[in-house]
Amino acid sequence: MQDDLRAFMPYPVQPVVHALSGPLSGMTFAVKDLFDVAGYPTGGGNPHLLALSGIKNRTAPVVQKLLDNGARFIGKTHTSELAYSMSGQNIHYGTPRNGSAPNHIPGGSSSGSASAVSNDACDFALGTDTGGSVRTPASYCGLYGLRPTHGRISLEGCQPLCATMDTCGFFARTPEVFSAVAGCLLSDERPDISRARLVSHEGLFSRLPARSQQALMPVQQRLGQFFGAITPLKAPLPEIDEIYLAFRQIQGYEAWQAQGETIERYGLQLGPDVSERFLWGKAVTRAQFEAACQQRDRYTAWWDEQLGDAILVLPTVPDGAPLLTAQPEEIEKVRRLSHDLLLISVMTQRPQVTLPVARVGGLPLGISFLGPRGSDRLLVEMASAFMQGDQNEQ
Repeated sequence: MQDDLRAFMPYPVQPVVHALSGPLSGMTFAVKDLFDVAGYPTGGGNPHLLALSGIKNRTAPVVQKLLDNGARFIGKTHTSELAYSMSGQNIHYGTPRNGSAPNHIPGGSSSGSASAVSNDACDFALGTDTGGSVRTPASYCGLYGLRPTHGRISLEGCQPLCATMDTCGFFARTPEVFSAVAGCLLSDERPDISRARLVSHEGLFSRLPARSQQALMPVQQRLGQFFGAITPLKAPLPEIDEIYLAFRQIQGYEAWQAQGETIERYGLQLGPDVSERFLWGKAVTRAQFEAACQQRDRYTAWWDEQLGDAILVLPTVPDGAPLLTAQPEEIEKVRRLSHDLLLISVMTQRPQVTLPVARVGGLPLGISFLGPRGSDRLLVEMASAFMQGDQNEQ
């Protein structure tokens, strides 16, 4: 099972029945090892959790829906430990290979899923996105990726991390597959993309290194030509350090609520970065959590007022993927800068789609559409239409 990619958990292959016909017939998919699949354990990126798992006898509804639509399951993919890291590195299992930049990290925590798709081992893959765990590896690996509206795609049968931030997303290599999967998981009628109104904020792009700004500038111009002029937002952005602290407090508090008892009861051995985040979350008080939730509500109200029903165009992450040899301090610095962009969707619970539109220093770099809650299918169809049209013109 593509062992050279380090993308898949080395589980014994068990048959998983799928429909013989359907809109996803002929397509193969992989599943992040947080989702239950009957006949397989769910390891969550940690060998202690794997030992505790046992073989599951039920398949998560989102996985079953893909099977029922004709897609063929080929395996479970590696995840960062307990889905609490964005680098894609795992102290127990290693680092899956980035199919678009083999000497660079794949991003996480949905590292194995991004690796499997970017290395052409399957057509699409399921991941989860709590703080950026689909969007980051999608950008790093040159893929399409969706973080849906919170609660839009079922997380039943999925290992939890943060109740108010966890979402189920997916990766694809082509716009056609991306659209087909969305058509199955998002039951809306195909939307009219001609009515989409795009806006942007210079403050989001100015955070990027100069080379990333230069790489994305022509993409913004092509978007304006395809969808109509992009309207600039003028209001000053909220103070990002305050928002980031609120994000960390909510994430840390909820993560400890979800996994703290298991970590302490069984003495889970975690990588240093993951262990540090859980211990930080353990120290967050209920009062701090509630104050952070109020900060989130204010932040959401600000963006709702600014955007209305418009689609925000923004960078997915600041730059290409760091090298595999990057020091932990560099990885953490990149993670912090990335969150300035990624947490908008997380805190406002709005859907976000990332498109593989550019390269910087030879590395993939994505741009994103962020829309109103419930506009998931619209964003996917916008991405697919633009990329197919853009490819035809080039």
